[in-house]
Amino acid sequence: MSSVDHIEALKAKHASLETAIVRETKRPLPDDDVVCSLKKRKLQIKDEIKRLGGTPTSH
Repeated sequence: MSSVDHIEALKAKHASLETAIVRETKRPLPDDDVVCSLKKRKLQIKDEIKRLGGTPTSH
């Protein structure tokens, strides 16, 4: 996997995590621990994208 492919895969995962965060927060009783975990993972991916020289998606 090239670095460009890796960055694109990370961007896709970043977007997927954003969707999961939105879905969880819109539930009647969102689980704060789940939201926190998803946000933490999303931030880790954003940092990795930045480190690899890609531009993370906004959010």
